[in-house]
Amino acid sequence: MTATGLDGLDLVALQRFFGEQGVATAGELRARLISGGKSNLTFEVSDGVSRWVLRRPPTAGLTPSAHDVAREYRVCAALQGAAVPVAPTVVLCEDDSVLGAPFAVTGFVDGRVIRTVDELGTLTDSEIDSCVRELVRVLAALHAVDHRAVGLESFGRPEGYLSRQVALWARQWERVKTRELPDLERLHALLQDAVPATSRTAIVHGDYRIDNTLVAADDPGRVVAVVDWELSTLGDPLADLAQMCVYRHPALDVILGEPAAWTSPRLPSADAIAQMYSEATGTPLDHWGFYLGLANFKLAVIAEGITHRHLAGATTGEGFAHACEAVPPLVAAGLAAMEGQR
Repeated sequence: MTATGLDGLDLVALQRFFGEQGVATAGELRARLISGGKSNLTFEVSDGVSRWVLRRPPTAGLTPSAHDVAREYRVCAALQGAAVPVAPTVVLCEDDSVLGAPFAVTGFVDGRVIRTVDELGTLTDSEIDSCVRELVRVLAALHAVDHRAVGLESFGRPEGYLSRQVALWARQWERVKTRELPDLERLHALLQDAVPATSRTAIVHGDYRIDNTLVAADDPGRVVAVVDWELSTLGDPLADLAQMCVYRHPALDVILGEPAAWTSPRLPSADAIAQMYSEATGTPLDHWGFYLGLANFKLAVIAEGITHRHLAGATTGEGFAHACEAVPPLVAAGLAAMEGQR
């Protein structure tokens, strides 16, 4: 832990804020940047007795909807006690008066992140199978939560969700693009012309894969917390499932800057994962090509945005400069999915 040299985190101001909000501390706060995030900055904060996790937007190069810490705090607060494991919520600051940006604080959850292929390599085939089935089960449990019953009836506008997603990520592309890509424009046009009716309305995570969960240290077949909720909303659960499946593309390795656990051939294929979910929930995979096309489009824009923020000097750590190299193969996969359903 360190008390200095952390861009975006003023520990003196944070400790004062904790006191004002009734969050008791046992001593001077110290913190470290938690590696792995290429969007919001994530810090572990400790007073030597208690531990918290603080999330805040990057210091520059923002894409408006992609860094909404208040949104992820709200959904985690609503899901306390639901069938979806989340970190305990502690405090939210919705303005820039303390750290220069909004931030959210949750309790620290002890668990294991399986991010890299090396970390996956410590698991047996049986443990991997158990882990993937648990990931599918938790996603299905999230989609089964009654959003009205947990106070999230105004968390999004489910009507027209898919068409708005197409438009949203097209706008994000215009904000973050570092070059012109005609194939991406073609994928956008195909998506615009093929938007189906929403399958149904559910709380969607928007960024669900193995390393956006914590699993029990002694049991990779048990998820103890789902994290990184910044893209969550009310939307179409098939879009959430498709994003999980598209993350199986090797381009994720380029985005993360290292061989990812979720792209490993030891895991079930994207098609197999989709079928697991379909069978577990009784949900038919209608218009699946569109959902895959949209998920590839979204991930391509996210990848470009990572490099955009790197060029703006808004990233901390390594592996950001080359994320945009993932865009062309993702666009190609999206086009193939769209053309495959014609």
